[in-house]
Amino acid sequence: MALQGPFAVIADTPAPDVVDALRAAGGFPIIETTWADAAMALAAVEPEAIVLADACPDRARADALTDLLGEQRDKGNGLFMPVIARTRDDGPPSIPDAFAIAVNAPPQRLIRRLSTAIRIRTLHGTVLRRMRTLASRGEQIPELSTTDPLDEASVLVAGRGRSYPNLSVAVGERVGVVGALSVESAARALHARDIDGMVIGDGFGPKIVEALLTVLAEDARFRDLPVAVLGGHPAVIEPFAIELANLERISEGPQRLVERFLPYVRAHAFSQRLKRMLKSLDAKGMLDPDTGLLAHDAFWRDLNRAVDDAEKRGVGLSIARFSFDDDDRRVSLDAARLLGRLMRQVDFACREADNSIFAVFTETDLRAAHIVARRIASVLKNTMLVPDAKKGGIDTAVTLATLKPTDSIDSLIARVVGDVAAG
Repeated sequence: MALQGPFAVIADTPAPDVVDALRAAGGFPIIETTWADAAMALAAVEPEAIVLADACPDRARADALTDLLGEQRDKGNGLFMPVIARTRDDGPPSIPDAFAIAVNAPPQRLIRRLSTAIRIRTLHGTVLRRMRTLASRGEQIPELSTTDPLDEASVLVAGRGRSYPNLSVAVGERVGVVGALSVESAARALHARDIDGMVIGDGFGPKIVEALLTVLAEDARFRDLPVAVLGGHPAVIEPFAIELANLERISEGPQRLVERFLPYVRAHAFSQRLKRMLKSLDAKGMLDPDTGLLAHDAFWRDLNRAVDDAEKRGVGLSIARFSFDDDDRRVSLDAARLLGRLMRQVDFACREADNSIFAVFTETDLRAAHIVARRIASVLKNTMLVPDAKKGGIDTAVTLATLKPTDSIDSLIARVVGDVAAG
């Protein structure tokens, strides 16, 4: 994509490689400023993105810029602001949560990564405009969550070497972790659930690392996925660096990997949130932007219509309630998003305030509903994120009820809430 400015390049020494790359990609205008003047320059104009072409020599100046960016973000409906920071070795960026990239990375790779981040900014702007337009018409719209996207992010950690336990712990302290000890299990996880980043640890040979990266590069869904490779294999990784925009190799260990990697994970999770929000706005609020399932009011309207239709046509209708022995919000969101992938097109569901999930199976009798619900419960149990405290996994309880000729909505729901079935 052609870049449209303005863009800010901050460096105390000229950075012609960055400026020339931005210009070649169509970026205009380009604001070049030193660290001493950065806060003043950016207070006058909000750029589309910022490139920190060298490290800040003065902590106070870096803090001043950090504070300014925070104020701009919090002011009104501040747009997502990409900040890419070139760093030497695996050092931390000058601005917290900036997107770190090696100083010796080819300029084309920086532009590719910048383009990916700007797409998130564009998506954010689209969502905010749609929200303002619908609100001006007096329509009820869902709220865009303001929580840290890392609170609902999931990272796939693949590896089987000595550092794998420490790597899993370091990542798991900040986000949900999906573990994989083989290429096959990693590929299954990628296709079965929403993943916001992937870490490839040690214990894999070059051919296995190449196979993992090939899986990602060959699928358009994963080409913007943040991918961090711990340790070696530079010759294997380099050919994938253009196709996978957010691919990085980090050699300094689990903690430094997490420090450099999580800003990319946060941005990816934020983009997924924006995409769900856009679908919700397109559906006029009928979809829950947190889960992608039906919103509460829409679910009960559809349930009333489905019951009326089943009674008129004399067909079956069953409803299941999935509840969990953990009240963690991340677990509930993860289960709801997984369930949305597993359901048939004719079925519908919603997540309740108590974190349980109602799922309606249309044209389905109790026996068939048992089979479907057990299959879903089994997949949830084996796929859901598991908090560290739940070493044995999370139990999924399933209750079922099918529509009887004498049923009302209230009696049907009372049975599914009160009955107990094996899950």
